[in-house]
Amino acid sequence: MLKEIRLHGRGGQGVVTAAELLAVAAFEDGKYAQAFPAFGSERMGAPVQSFVRIADHKIRARNQIDKPDYLIVQDSTLIGAVDVLYGLKPDGMVLVDTEKKPAELKLDTSAKVLTIPATKMALEILGKAIQNTTLMGAFAGATGLISVEAIKRSVKKRFPGELGERNAKVVQKAYDMMKGGENG
Repeated sequence: MLKEIRLHGRGGQGVVTAAELLAVAAFEDGKYAQAFPAFGSERMGAPVQSFVRIADHKIRARNQIDKPDYLIVQDSTLIGAVDVLYGLKPDGMVLVDTEKKPAELKLDTSAKVLTIPATKMALEILGKAIQNTTLMGAFAGATGLISVEAIKRSVKKRFPGELGERNAKVVQKAYDMMKGGENG
């Protein structure tokens, strides 16, 4: 088993941190993982990508991910501005931070499209519009590739104290929303 994930967002949204958190969580679950970023212009608001590979065996590939199994789009304004769908496997999945229903995005793909109001949830629980941990919880709930407990441990290691506890809370809420089918 080897699964590849590509994350799209903008500088300052925690796209690189999200990839690292997923990789650490996969390791916590006893899997092999790697996470790495790709930068264009390194400035706040510029499109950014990061990549994660998760496997049950050692990972030898070190190249960027051109044919992902999963996409996580942290900023829906990138849809149309950047070809976020390029290379997505037909039986893959796209997870988008938006309050819209999947059909409203009009994405030209046979892959499964899921949406979650991650920014709104982050504002409610964290008090900040940083949705990366919310999306990690949603990803765990939508795919089962990583356990929600591993995501929460990863988050608490990265953000100790009260901030980690609040992030773990938003992870759990997003996970529950995906498991409950409340994603449109």
